Amino acid sequence: MSTPERLIESTRELLWERGYVGTSPKAIQQRAGAGQGSMYHHFAGKPDLALAAITRTAGELRAAAEAQFSGPGTAVERIAAYLRRERDVLKGCPVGRLTQDPEVMADPALRAPVDETFAWLRERLASVLAEGRDRGELAAALDPAATASTVMAVLQGGYVLARAAGSEEPFRQAVDGVLGLLAAHTAA
Repeated sequence: MSTPERLIESTRELLWERGYVGTSPKAIQQRAGAGQGSMYHHFAGKPDLALAAITRTAGELRAAAEAQFSGPGTAVERIAAYLRRERDVLKGCPVGRLTQDPEVMADPALRAPVDETFAWLRERLASVLAEGRDRGELAAALDPAATASTVMAVLQGGYVLARAAGSEEPFRQAVDGVLGLLAAHTAA
């Protein structure tokens, strides 16, 4: 792996573990096995490197979600595949956790990939739900946009509950609960 790649990957890991504030340039350099000169040769500074890391993480999250959303099955089956895919629940969402970081939220450049990812996810969920409704899989009265926001809120809240409990069980219960609500809106 090249030095810029090691720096980006190390930053991604540290942002997920410690957040932006807790991720120092020295910690990035140590984890990447790179010197200060190398870091500043490839990146203008911590914000530039963090932006590259956040952008990559957001892109990977979208690609992983799209794999389930565009897969086979009904709308509810595809959403279930997305919600139940393998994830490190106790570490939380690598993008969602950034919303708790005041420095990321205060910086428009760092905040942009977070906001864009959540907007994309809401829109993609809504489109899968609308497709299910249009195919007669879901009740005609189902509001795809509101339901997509609910699914996202349950997912992010499930991470929080799991982290607070130190157990994945609250996350699984939240996912099962929202899928039960979706199942109740399947067309007869």
